[in-house]
Amino acid sequence: MKKLLFIAFALTLGTLNLQAQNSPEQRWQMRLRGVAVMPNESANISTIGGDIAINTKFIPELDFTYFFTKNIAAELILGTSKHKVNTVGSNLSAIGGNTSANVDLGSVWLLPPTLTAQYHFLPDGDLRPYVGAGINYTIFYSANEGPTVKNVKYDNTFGFATQLGIDVKLSEKYFLNLDAKYILLKTDVQVDASNLAPNLSIPAKVDINPFLLGIGFGMKF
Repeated sequence: MKKLLFIAFALTLGTLNLQAQNSPEQRWQMRLRGVAVMPNESANISTIGGDIAINTKFIPELDFTYFFTKNIAAELILGTSKHKVNTVGSNLSAIGGNTSANVDLGSVWLLPPTLTAQYHFLPDGDLRPYVGAGINYTIFYSANEGPTVKNVKYDNTFGFATQLGIDVKLSEKYFLNLDAKYILLKTDVQVDASNLAPNLSIPAKVDINPFLLGIGFGMKF
């Protein structure tokens, strides 16, 4: 399932390349960005209640853009981030704990390949703003449950992405890029806390909904 985005991207490019192979407008761009991944998190946690906290991370990110025309393009965004996770204000009185406790749930890696369709304004200008929207498929991997519970499992999931950015021309080949994305990302989480109480399982529905704010350099090829 996690290969769907890559297959769809490849098929789309292959089909449109046949249509546009003689067009002078077709081009590739590659960007390398530094990105702040800032979750706008919330959760519905059964059994113990409370909310969720997920930390901000700064990561490198690579993306490739293919222009079907001067204005219309598709972008594939690749990056991965590791986040610490804990509950906030959970009621642990049933197992002899506090009524408002923070539970350390360790950390988890997110791999969120994202494919957006873009419209580029002023494609021949020195300042080239664009907007985009598309799909995201987030893969959760290498989850570390931390020191408190026995295990934490995250479900891989699809999400919707929106995008706003601008390319600033430095030369005919190179440019500066500023980019902002917001991803509507939800996942189901299953916490195995049977080490704290017999058969204690804590399901949760978690909204991560990260803002991705990036700056970087790009090149045409």
